[in-house]
Amino acid sequence: MSRSDRLIRLMQVMRRLPSPVTARRLAVEMEISERSIYRDIQSLRNSGAIIDGEAGYGYTLGEDPFLPPMQFDGDEVDALTLGLISVMEIGDEDLQFAAENAFAKLEAILPEALRPRMRFPATAAKSFRRKLASNIDLTPLRQSIWEERAIFFHYVTAEGKPSKRKVWPLAIVFLDTVQVLVGWCCLRENFRTFRLDRIKKLDFLDESFRPKRVGLLRDYFQQEKDKGCEN
Repeated sequence: MSRSDRLIRLMQVMRRLPSPVTARRLAVEMEISERSIYRDIQSLRNSGAIIDGEAGYGYTLGEDPFLPPMQFDGDEVDALTLGLISVMEIGDEDLQFAAENAFAKLEAILPEALRPRMRFPATAAKSFRRKLASNIDLTPLRQSIWEERAIFFHYVTAEGKPSKRKVWPLAIVFLDTVQVLVGWCCLRENFRTFRLDRIKKLDFLDESFRPKRVGLLRDYFQQEKDKGCEN
């Protein structure tokens, strides 16, 4: 990792961790020595970052010159905060970490008057229902969705019957207690949803279905909307 990349990463770590954060904690997060942390803190200060504190007391990131100013009103901040908190609550591990980073970045660029709306939000999201465990790593699955690559997996139906499916993955939907994959089933030649906790083995194929995802996803949601109107 280059020194410039390390400084950018250090800024993000300082945005994310509760303040004041000690050099020892930063060193653990960055996997470098405390001496390097001291040097990097000084480099950031020389570049214009407002960092309060010193060795032995911990550091607090004040004004952040590395992120551009953005204009949000109070309700917009409340909406963004609720959305990020929801992801921290229901998302998989990688999405939770991404939400924490996004939360820290957003708080860093807000005017001081709006920051309490994120630190002490008026709205919150909490789920008390037990989520069914899934052995599927969602990060490569999301990548497959974005790259529009087919997948193959072993599946167990609600009746306990095993099956094998080749699917064009379109989206992952987080429901109250389960996560489902929306996809185009190549076996049934139709849209299907698959609970991730019932997928027992997942393989990523080289087969591409680009550029069909957007159109298929639009058709799926329109189909679901039409079903709702019929009811």
